[in-house]
Amino acid sequence: MRIEGHFIGGAWRAGDERFEVVNPFSGEALAECARGGPPDIDAAVAAAVAAMRDPLPAHARAEMCDRIAAGIRANLEAFAREICAEAAKPIRQARAEAERAASTWTFAAAEARTLAGEAVPMDAAAAGAGKLAFTIREPRGVVGAITPFNFPLNLVGHKLAPALAAGCAVVLKPAEKTPLSAIALVRLMRDAGVPKGWVNLVTGFGEEAAAPLAAHPDVAILTFTGSTRVGWALAGRAARKRVLLELGSNAPVLVEPDADLARAAAKVRLAGFAHAGQSCVSVQRIFVHRDVHDEFLRLLVPAVESLVVGDPAAEETEVGPLIRPAEAERVLAWVREAEAAGARVLTGGGGRDGFVTPTVVAGAAPEMRVCAEEIFGPVVSVIAYRSLDEAIDTANRSPYGLNAGVFTRSIEAGLRAARRLRAAAVLVNEVPTWRADQMPYGGMGESGNTREGPRYAIREMTQEKLVVLDG
Repeated sequence: MRIEGHFIGGAWRAGDERFEVVNPFSGEALAECARGGPPDIDAAVAAAVAAMRDPLPAHARAEMCDRIAAGIRANLEAFAREICAEAAKPIRQARAEAERAASTWTFAAAEARTLAGEAVPMDAAAAGAGKLAFTIREPRGVVGAITPFNFPLNLVGHKLAPALAAGCAVVLKPAEKTPLSAIALVRLMRDAGVPKGWVNLVTGFGEEAAAPLAAHPDVAILTFTGSTRVGWALAGRAARKRVLLELGSNAPVLVEPDADLARAAAKVRLAGFAHAGQSCVSVQRIFVHRDVHDEFLRLLVPAVESLVVGDPAAEETEVGPLIRPAEAERVLAWVREAEAAGARVLTGGGGRDGFVTPTVVAGAAPEMRVCAEEIFGPVVSVIAYRSLDEAIDTANRSPYGLNAGVFTRSIEAGLRAARRLRAAAVLVNEVPTWRADQMPYGGMGESGNTREGPRYAIREMTQEKLVVLDG
């Protein structure tokens, strides 16, 4: 079995205690990883602080990002297989994640080359006449990055790539369920010439490693992607830090009577069920105008039933198991709870051995947990509405606000939804699950407080300094 250690100050450290990383589908033990704690976090942060005493010039940071992107592309299948094994992500979806991860680093390289401040028009005020002023952007300091299990390569990239491009050293604590892709990426970063101390990795559990990282006084920025509960709890420990949270959601889709129903159903077929629904923007609530409600279900239900469920390593598989059997049991309990309260399960609703059969629920009330909370499983709920404003109002009765989608042929309806939906992004004739890695991405309310995408994350990780010249 593989033995993996921490990476601190440019060297691998075995650690005194270990934990197993298990394939969720087969139950096979893939590796033993070092179980980190406060001393490991202290050492990693100290290495990052020391590294930043010798800043890297922008061209060097950009060139490293380019080499890392090229390295991912050259080893794409190996990365995809690692993702598939540790996260049970179907192999085709794992390849797509690896391809996106390479793009994330490419975009970060471009941002490193163009990161700049701006001119300030001082003579716009009489007091500023004769003065020249401009801003420059400087790194805020060491980044503490905590990442989730569901995108174990690309979401790590969305932390590490902007940090390196911005000139910030990083301490990464990947999800304990899926640390192997991150370890492989850190090895690639070392081989790509990232100097010692600029990237550090500590594997382990939340209270033992993530919490000390969030609270560490020498960490200037905490960036976290994961559950709402954990994210806000960590933020409470991160006094005097820049805290960047990308959290959960119960993503809504609105389907207007003039929509292309076949297109909407086909997109929901994957957007609600890819990686077993384990994405913060996985389609969960589908609001369909009552005039086309039944027709939409006639299209959606057989489409969902056609999904191939099985071994994530098989090329034909579209839906694998959840990350742990306990999560599958929770999802099925929520479905049974909705059914007992009057909702109808049109397909699915069962499963075993960590699998949940792709499930469509009709007639769910907004307050049921399958709608009101983040289910993080392969379940969608379809709700009929009378008017677009009613659908928007119901969708907005949620503490979350990440992405939303609306399907319509009407520009007016699309714009009205875009203006009124309480979401950080509204996608017209697209599902909220869709993402390009250069776009601003993040939430409002309980869904978070930041925007990711290399350009936007870099601006969070840097600060402006004003320079005034009296001439």
